[in-house]
Amino acid sequence: MLSDTTRRGVLAGAFAAGIGGLTLTGARELLDQFSPLSGRAWNAADRTLPETVESPYGEATLSIDDHGVPHVEADDESAAYFAVGYVQGFDRLFQLDLQRQVMRGQLSEIVGESTAEDDEFHVRMDFAGAAEATWESVAETSVGRLVEAYVDGVNAAIENEPLPLEFELLGYEPREWTPVDSMLMEKQISWDLTGNFGELRRALLADRLGEDVTETLYPERMDHDTPILRDAVDADRLESSGGGDGSVGENGSDDGGAGDENDGDAAVSSEEDDTRGASESVGAELTGWLSRFESPTGVGSNSWVVSGEHTTSGTPIVAYDPHLSLMTPPLWYEQHIETPEHSVRGATFPGVPFVIAGANESGTWSFTNVGADVLDCYRYEIHDDGERYRYDDEWREFDLEEHELAVAGAENRSITVRKTVHGPVLEREEQTVGVAWTGHTATRTTEAIYEFGRSDGLDDLLESTRKFDLPTQNLVYADTDGRTLYYATGKLPIRTIDGDAVSGNRIFYGSAGEGEWEGFTPFGESSWDGFVPFEEKPHAIDPDVLATANQRVVDDPEHYVGVAYASPYRGGRLYDRLDDAVENGEATDHDFHRDLQRDTRDGRADQLVPELLETLEGRGDSTDRVEDAAETLADWDRRMDRDGEGALVFARWMDHFRRLTVEPQFEDADLDDSYYPGDWEITTLSADSDLYADRSRAETMVDALEVALDEIDDEGWEVYGDWNTTRAIEHPFGGEAPFLNLDERPLDGSRATVNNYRVGSAVGSSWRMVVEPGGEATAILPGGNSGDYFSAHYGNQFERWIDNDQKPMDLTTDGDVTVSFTEGSS
Repeated sequence: MLSDTTRRGVLAGAFAAGIGGLTLTGARELLDQFSPLSGRAWNAADRTLPETVESPYGEATLSIDDHGVPHVEADDESAAYFAVGYVQGFDRLFQLDLQRQVMRGQLSEIVGESTAEDDEFHVRMDFAGAAEATWESVAETSVGRLVEAYVDGVNAAIENEPLPLEFELLGYEPREWTPVDSMLMEKQISWDLTGNFGELRRALLADRLGEDVTETLYPERMDHDTPILRDAVDADRLESSGGGDGSVGENGSDDGGAGDENDGDAAVSSEEDDTRGASESVGAELTGWLSRFESPTGVGSNSWVVSGEHTTSGTPIVAYDPHLSLMTPPLWYEQHIETPEHSVRGATFPGVPFVIAGANESGTWSFTNVGADVLDCYRYEIHDDGERYRYDDEWREFDLEEHELAVAGAENRSITVRKTVHGPVLEREEQTVGVAWTGHTATRTTEAIYEFGRSDGLDDLLESTRKFDLPTQNLVYADTDGRTLYYATGKLPIRTIDGDAVSGNRIFYGSAGEGEWEGFTPFGESSWDGFVPFEEKPHAIDPDVLATANQRVVDDPEHYVGVAYASPYRGGRLYDRLDDAVENGEATDHDFHRDLQRDTRDGRADQLVPELLETLEGRGDSTDRVEDAAETLADWDRRMDRDGEGALVFARWMDHFRRLTVEPQFEDADLDDSYYPGDWEITTLSADSDLYADRSRAETMVDALEVALDEIDDEGWEVYGDWNTTRAIEHPFGGEAPFLNLDERPLDGSRATVNNYRVGSAVGSSWRMVVEPGGEATAILPGGNSGDYFSAHYGNQFERWIDNDQKPMDLTTDGDVTVSFTEGSS
């Protein structure tokens, strides 16, 4: 890693070279104009926390440990969270502000026209309106005063401290932080995990490719036997409340779907496709535009728990690594808060006051994405005047809001935001669709997360989980009493047509009231009457061994859950290794679980390499390099390790095999690679498929290998780590100011391994932790806890993250006090 002196030298050299502009996203197209770089930028070079800060909430102390983790202690919770706001504002202010600008649709007032379309989407979705509704609800609770204290702390840091480098380079100052902004961060997190327009893409695919091909490439159910709640999971369940409607019945399942990491949920009714609008595409322009703003491809996570019966200490262990966007600084922020009410340490997102995933004195908790369907799309009959839509046998006026989109260096844009009874209306090229999303109403997740930190045992945590409205997550928990828990959190809608329950994996005819969510009030407070009762959501109390990797939750759910599940590679591998340990009587320890997080066995290779080798053996015209590649693959252990030759050949072959399989038909249908199916569908595709009509599967395999070997030769790659590097983990300005990026390093893992990394989309383990409640706890970030380029903690965990060399995550404070917060006005 670069020293502070070297950083300053690199920065000076970059300025001298005439850097004239930096971008705000990996698109590299955002900033057209900049304030000239000047001496102002050097104001950020000497940012240090002061020894004392006046706080209107009373005394607190802040210590920063050797890893850059803040430890806050106070007798009063409000004083503690003022200090948390202050240190987050100091360490991650640009990240906070950038996230806020994106979600409010305000980037263009800084950037210019290049982000206007992005802003238009966020304005039309009105995430800010949903955040306002949430804050109105939270403000009335005891948690509201802590959020306000946190907000005051952020604003005190903005007022008192020099701004970070990025603000100096861009030449603007952030607005004050508000409680609504913190609620907006909840909406952003939730959108990144549940925002999915899969039904629009599926309708377009069916229209362009036909139903048969669509069903083959995007099956409603994948044929695997590794759901989260498999038969081997022996656990208790809560008694049903008897409420709710819409049981799926014997024919229901929850698997299948489209995309690189998508599985799905079976249709509830075989008659549902007969309903109006279900099979009609809303159009390629609108579908393609909206697909840009969905959950990032491959977002997922691993978590698992083993009971004390299978650990050396006799206490359960939880392991967790969420696979989210990798960036500099990291997505997560680690913190520790100590008050008389609670001691909690773990990771949160900048802008959120409370620890989201972590541990307190009693227990530890983690979250992975369920893949539940909590967004529905609606067609309407719209009047010629554009101001009314047909609903409930009458013309109803849209709720209209005029919004002016400020655009730097160009004319401002006027946007008319339209809403229906279901939610916002999204428009493109005279194509429209209505949207209902569970995040568009007041939600109580902020309360739930705060209460997790104060929970004292499983019963406590269960009560708080009832308030966890969004996002839908696989909660995995263990405590010092030896209790373990799995629960699918979040509100799950029940859709009906003519009184019959149906799945949400299609477009509803909103004018006829199809698929409505009873008790849902967009941009207000919802009763949630028409949602799956808490007791009837998938869960397991005191499971012995349980693993989640975004695969389908259960084979036969009581209610429809969703369609966006992961392929079973990671989940299957986790259960294989955990089962082996249990069957062999192995008492697992922390080293075992950290090693499991590093596992690189690729299930795709287990499926495909034997088939490829058999195909190559049957050919008599193989070149020397193909024969060498075959020998390399035959000797390969099928682990995606950075120093592996076989891993390199397989990775490049797999991508080209997938592309060559579908590219001809997709090009003819004018569908780009964003619509390509996932690896599971390709690996299990029959050789008799129509996709192999012009070129057999065997020929496609061989052609893909030739293309892969050409690529490897042209690039000069020798081992997997030559291609699979950290180059994708960038600072938002990293393209034009590479000194802000961390050093490029080779990495292990693939999109199908437990040690998950996707070099093409910069997705991977964004935080890792292994926790024994009340005992040893370790964690690591993919970079550093500070977002300040000049800080010693900017990237000081990066090298250790590469090898999963985790640091202690104790509920103790060993460092000297860095800042004393004293009574007074801030």
